[in-house]
Amino acid sequence: MAEDNKVPVRLEGKYAAMLVCWLLGNGCLFSWNSMLTIEDYYVYLFPDYHPSRVLTLIYQPFALGTLAILAYNEAKMNTRKRNLFGYSLFFISTLLVLVLDLATSGKGGLGTFIGICAISGAFGVADAHVQGGMIGDLAYMLPEFIQSFLAGLAASGVLTSALRLITKAAFENSKDGLRNGAILFFSVSTFFELLCVLLYAFVFPKLPIVKYYRSKAASEGSKTVAGDLAAGGIYKQEGSEIKSKHGPEHVERLNNKQLLLQNIDYAIDLFLIYALTLSIFPGFLSEDTGSHSLGSWYALVLIAMYNVWDLIGRYVPLIKCLKLESRNGLMLVILSRFLLIPAFYFTAKYGDQGWMIMLTSFLGLSNGYLTVCVLTSAPKGYKGPEQNALGNILVLFLLGGIFAGVTLDWLWLIGKGW
Repeated sequence: MAEDNKVPVRLEGKYAAMLVCWLLGNGCLFSWNSMLTIEDYYVYLFPDYHPSRVLTLIYQPFALGTLAILAYNEAKMNTRKRNLFGYSLFFISTLLVLVLDLATSGKGGLGTFIGICAISGAFGVADAHVQGGMIGDLAYMLPEFIQSFLAGLAASGVLTSALRLITKAAFENSKDGLRNGAILFFSVSTFFELLCVLLYAFVFPKLPIVKYYRSKAASEGSKTVAGDLAAGGIYKQEGSEIKSKHGPEHVERLNNKQLLLQNIDYAIDLFLIYALTLSIFPGFLSEDTGSHSLGSWYALVLIAMYNVWDLIGRYVPLIKCLKLESRNGLMLVILSRFLLIPAFYFTAKYGDQGWMIMLTSFLGLSNGYLTVCVLTSAPKGYKGPEQNALGNILVLFLLGGIFAGVTLDWLWLIGKGW
């Protein structure tokens, strides 16, 4: 496998590609994180509807259902159309949040809430297109590309948290402070999503290193890269030369079921990482932490700390000696994370806010670190089309874990008389 990842020296664009992957990862969750981060605005607008839990609960089935269909048909999909559709849908939905707020002049009410819920569902559909499509696409390139994309996902949380703290501080004392902050937020998100559409459409496919890996995947029998190769200026003629060099046109590949059975531990790993994380973050942190000296800043600070440490955790595996690659080791660490549940419960009940901030930071750090370890280790040793399929399957389990976590998050409300 060492030889497979050796890249011809003449290929430029590795760092440019890493930067683009980082920005595209950012765009994949920026809109959704914006919606989560201005939770206090929605809690103020819709006090009776539990928006922080309901919006997440609507988003997830759409993301999971769409990704299940896409992962099943992955081998026949045009990855370029899939990812461009996803980023365009993010752009349109984010714009709609802005339009909806301006059209109703920031009034609450059931109609507006249903509108916001519908947009939340659209974010879910867009996320399934982009996250599965991008991780599948990057799985047959360099592991650093997946790491950059995953770090971008976490960075979107950090950026939205930072922006939220700034807007809260800037607008705190004005009459429409919350609303102005929210409008500023979604204007930035809309611009950013448009940037991602342009980056994926015109910049990414033209990078030499990306063309190289896509041609290599095509030579191994991948049908999903044709649109991307054409965008990079490589057409069928070259593809046919490549194929004849490698023997028969149809290259045997493992089917999705065989891939899943060979990597079932990685799939379960991702499911458990996210089921635990999302049963605590953000619902428990934004609603169930009691009142403290930080007042209305407390939930925002906790969510910001989680996001920052999640981002740091995603860079730790770049240090070779700190990267955990043993399959049993990963499973052991992931199972031991479940001790965080009693830790959070007792800290919320009896602990100080310092302890809570420390626990939240650890939750973020371990989440980011383990995600990158699993998603960069799993695709090793497979052919291009198999790596693409495996990337999609693993993201499906990751989203399944998120859905399970979001559902379990409601259990914290038991005994609250809700």
